[in-house]
Amino acid sequence: MADDQPRGAPSASGHRARLRQRLFDGGGKALLDHELVEYLLALAIPRRDTKDQAKELIARFGGIGPLLAADADTLRREGLSDGVIGALKIAEASALRLLETRIEGRPILSSWDALGDYLSAAMAHSAIEEVRVLFLNAKNMLIANEAMWRGSVDEASVHVREVIARAIALGATAIIIVHNHPSGDPSPSQQDIRLTRDLVEAGRHMKITVHDHVIVGSQGRSSMKALGLI
Repeated sequence: MADDQPRGAPSASGHRARLRQRLFDGGGKALLDHELVEYLLALAIPRRDTKDQAKELIARFGGIGPLLAADADTLRREGLSDGVIGALKIAEASALRLLETRIEGRPILSSWDALGDYLSAAMAHSAIEEVRVLFLNAKNMLIANEAMWRGSVDEASVHVREVIARAIALGATAIIIVHNHPSGDPSPSQQDIRLTRDLVEAGRHMKITVHDHVIVGSQGRSSMKALGLI
């Protein structure tokens, strides 16, 4: 999908101005998903009508979330230029940064909905399984939010040692483990449950509390604590 096509119709700039005014007047909710992407594409390729390309990208990736979450190599394979990819990735980064500000400097357990929104935006649409650990201090304030590994959680004993060692190094007294299911289904697997229980047991010996294991996917998110698995 090359983005170096000829200039669009003369009315493109007028249409773009109308989109911009709707955005100014009504905020992000005033524009449909494809209109948001259309405007992003127009920032990188200003002299072309980008509506059809925006619709095609959303259809191909299955939504605006998976599109923004796609990595640069995947987007390049779709024929997008670095300028267009940059526009999409800066939109993703800005959205994540905004969500991060809702949990910074606050006790995580009292900001649970905000945390869930951030985790879903950051991980739900990833095509690769990733495990992150949130390290908390005695006041349940966030010390660090770190990607610990990518891929399967089936080597539980290895991962438990990594997580506990990192918690000790950071002086954390509690952790929340988070990972995504690329399938979209956030239901915990037997491997997820085993890893969680091994972490709870290891943490108990080192006075590190495992508050929860949250799984996110495009179909929602689940909490092992809420499911009674911790």
